[in-house]
Amino acid sequence: MSIALPYIEIDGCPAADAAPAALAVLQSGYGHFTAMQVRDGRVRGLALHLERLDGATRELFGRGLDGERVRTLVRHALASAGMRDASVRVYVYETAVAVTVRGPQTMAEAPRSLMSVPYQRPVAHIKHLGGFAQGYYGGAAARAGYDDALLTGPGGVVSEGHITNVAFWDGTSVVWPDAPALRGITMALLEPRLLPSARRVVTLADLPSYRAAFLMNSQGFAPVRRIDSTAFAVEEELMKRVREGYDAVPRDEI
Repeated sequence: MSIALPYIEIDGCPAADAAPAALAVLQSGYGHFTAMQVRDGRVRGLALHLERLDGATRELFGRGLDGERVRTLVRHALASAGMRDASVRVYVYETAVAVTVRGPQTMAEAPRSLMSVPYQRPVAHIKHLGGFAQGYYGGAAARAGYDDALLTGPGGVVSEGHITNVAFWDGTSVVWPDAPALRGITMALLEPRLLPSARRVVTLADLPSYRAAFLMNSQGFAPVRRIDSTAFAVEEELMKRVREGYDAVPRDEI
């Protein structure tokens, strides 16, 4: 079954049948989510997704979120949509949990160009809702002929892509920017598999000192060919290591 628009369930009930009060919660704009790629009913880093949801729910709403409940809701939504390969998002609000299911997505591995923008996400460690500025700057980058936006702080400190994490290669180590950013699931899975690696402040002025860069999110990863006017080579050996590390991550049954 191919779904162009997402199939949505709220607390296990199809959105079309949900009570008005439940639908109203989804319009509050206050909540958090996680995004995952499901293949044959399995997902990479499931435990990390569940930890993310539980931790953010505790921080935002003062209570935990049971991982088994999340798994049950995701399984139910996948079964109702008739899909075992899918892009799934779990949204958590104060009084409801929504699951969306749509067709699977994979990041194209063609080299990307990034436009730096002067913005850092507030409360960056949470994958929260309400990212107007991310969408605005992502659109601005696209209109300027770039593939993505690169979020930066004062002094040109590099944080993250507008919907990705970014890493750099100095010829010896993979360097992860030490700045406010979401620790994405794919980043969390790759970081211990790409050794040696280091956390370091990276600024726009530093970019010419790096040999390569790549970005990643729940859909996969891709090399970076340019940030503003700084060009990067595509280091085939580095990208091979990234691919091998990514492929080595087992998928967990939901």
